[in-house]
Amino acid sequence: MDECLTDIEVKLVGTDGNAFALMGRVRQALKRGGRSDLVKEFTEEATSGDYDHLLTTCMKCVVVS
Repeated sequence: MDECLTDIEVKLVGTDGNAFALMGRVRQALKRGGRSDLVKEFTEEATSGDYDHLLTTCMKCVVVS
């Protein structure tokens, strides 16, 4: 994944830690933040590894709080 850093903030702390729930929150935030163009790339990268890779990918794409 090339750098896809955005200034979109997503609250993941204190939410369901299920991988699909986390991906859903980030995907929804990207869409609401006007970056629907990143959703497919984010999803492909986030699902290409383990849980730690998913978290790292989330933190690369959005500001996690």
